[in-house]
Amino acid sequence: MPQRHSKNNNDLAFFTYDEKRKLGYGTQKERLGKDSIKPFDACCLCLKPFIDPMSCQKGHVFCKECILECLLAQKKDIQRKLAAHAAQQKQEKEEEEERLILEKARELDAFDQQNHGALPQYNDKNHSRDKNGFHGANSVKVTSFEEEALRTMKAFWLPSATPEAPVKVDTPSTSTVCPEGKEKLKLKTLFPIYFTEDESEQKKSNLDKTYICPSCKVTLTNTLPLVAVSSCGHVFCKKCADRFMAVDKVCLVCDKPCRERNLVTLEKGGTGFAGHGDHLEATDFKHLGSGSGLGLVRPAAKT
Repeated sequence: MPQRHSKNNNDLAFFTYDEKRKLGYGTQKERLGKDSIKPFDACCLCLKPFIDPMSCQKGHVFCKECILECLLAQKKDIQRKLAAHAAQQKQEKEEEEERLILEKARELDAFDQQNHGALPQYNDKNHSRDKNGFHGANSVKVTSFEEEALRTMKAFWLPSATPEAPVKVDTPSTSTVCPEGKEKLKLKTLFPIYFTEDESEQKKSNLDKTYICPSCKVTLTNTLPLVAVSSCGHVFCKKCADRFMAVDKVCLVCDKPCRERNLVTLEKGGTGFAGHGDHLEATDFKHLGSGSGLGLVRPAAKT
């Protein structure tokens, strides 16, 4: 028989610390590997080495073809939403006019009954009720509006006849957004960027390209902050940009004047499927199910 306070004690009504650790209880952290991080020279949309790269003012880099297709698709979607919204407004206006007409007809019908009297109308000797008549003190005359409602009433117990709730289309936004940063993006705010290739090394294929900073000749990697000049598009490491261009106000490659607002820091990292930034840890929280002994993996709350 195991000792009372040993780690092997399994006759308790609760989980011990050692049992929780064996089940993976608590917050587990794991540093993301290289395969989970998007390279700096890859498009944020296709996740492939970019072709004719273009950057937004927030530093997100895309292939020229990818971002143009994305903006075109957004514009088509906006036009579709605007057409649906206009059709909904037209339908609501027609329904409102029809409702006013029916309400006016009901008021006229009620006025006619009140002034001329509503007598039962029978069409046979058995005192059978007419289509629009009534019978008995508790009966109510069926108006044209109620008759139409009864005729078109859906049966809630039949899946094919279940009424559907109308979907209200809100007024859509007419602005295109950046697919990565979700801020407003226009085509005229995009600018092409140019990386300096390392010509000292001979690569076997065009995909194995190495880029360097044109000022300090340091190889560009994901760990190195990069800055692009929006006026000319040349890319430098942040160290050279802060030391020279921020002071001299000119590009180090083409001597084109640039201001501090023209220095755009390129975003490094990934998209929704890859980690980016300085926090490269994947975190999961495992909660023990009551009575089952099994854990449910839940994402940890952001702090």
